[in-house]
Order: sequence, then structure tokens, then C-alpha cells
Amino acid sequence: MTITITAFERSPDGGKGLARDTRVRWALEEAGLPYEVRLVSFRAMKEAAHLALHPFGQIPTYEEGDLALFETGSIVLHIAERHPGLFPVDANARARAITWMFAALSTVEPPILELAIAKFAEGDRPWKDERLPLVQDRVRARLTQLAARLGDTDWLDGGFSAGDLMMVSVLLRLRPSGLLNEFSNLAAYVARGEARPAYQRAFAAQLAVNAAPWPGG
Repeated sequence: MTITITAFERSPDGGKGLARDTRVRWALEEAGLPYEVRLVSFRAMKEAAHLALHPFGQIPTYEEGDLALFETGSIVLHIAERHPGLFPVDANARARAITWMFAALSTVEPPILELAIAKFAEGDRPWKDERLPLVQDRVRARLTQLAARLGDTDWLDGGFSAGDLMMVSVLLRLRPSGLLNEFSNLAAYVARGEARPAYQRAFAAQLAVNAAPWPGG
């Protein structure tokens, strides 16, 4: 059955790999699965057809036969459970990989998203100068803990897994802030993720969409 995912017709980041469809593209590339992409405009994301797939009007979504999924964590978990390449064979190691997926999304990403909101969505608010350092410190606290756990290993728990895919994807959102550079082992960890051929293919595919001229323009 053909796999179809949705992605931004024009990504807010200009195709730099920060949109969440990159995570799904990467997982599909790691698993060696062909897929199609249906591009969605911001207006179409709020229309009934897309809301039937994603009740919150976001991307990406995943369709395969009668199955329709939303939320990147759920989609990547589905791919990893059914195809080799993203979960270790050992049951305990697999459980730990799933734990790292949840840690990336539930523990590490929230303060990073809060930082983006403080810098951009609330950048013109009078409390910005007081709020921003507090948010940055919350991000640093999480990065300090993660850096200590990673140490000098290549990946979070043995070989590369879906846990690393999600964690690298989350950490990439920090690149514009410069905070990642304060933790050399985490910066190297992200670079290893980006160097994977599957990530390179996913990144190139998203970038190509955003580099293409507008229809009729």
C-alpha cells in the first residue's frame, strides 16, 4: 500500500529541516520505505478534508490504506514497530528506545518550544527581556542533563534508533539560538544525526519543495 504524508506547501523555516514532516521523512528513509507527499497550504490545513486527518489542523499526517495517523511521535513509532532499521531487536533495548522518543518530545522539546515562543511570538512584548533569560536557563538545564547522560557515546543507547531520530530532530530546533554550541558532545551528536544518508535524503526532499518556484510564478 502506498504511504502518503502531508507537508507544508511552503515551510515557515524555508526548508531548513525544522518542520515536523522532516522527522517522518527521515524515519521512512531509514526504513527504506517509498512514500508520496501531499503538499498542504496554510488555508487548506484548516479545511474539513485536512481536519478529518488531523483534528488540530497541523502537519504531518500519515496515510497507508485505511490507516490515518497524526502526531510525529505516533507516526515514527508506527514506522519503527513495523519495519527494521529504527528499533533494536532486543526487547529491553527497544523499550529504552521508545522511552527516549517520549523523553525527546515530552521532556526536552517543551522548553525549546517555549524559547521559540519567547523570541518570536512574544518578541515585542514588554516582558521579553526578563522572560528570555529564564527560558534559556530552563533549556540549558535540560541540555546539561542530556549531555551528562550522552557522555562520549555516539548514540543514546547503543546503536542509532528512533529515540536518537526524535532527539536529534528536537535539538536541531536550537541551532538558531546558539545554545547547542555550549555543549560540544550534543553538537557532535546532532551532527552525526545530520550526516546519516537517510537524514540527508529527507532534508533534500523538504528543501526541494521550498526551493521550487510558486506555481504560475
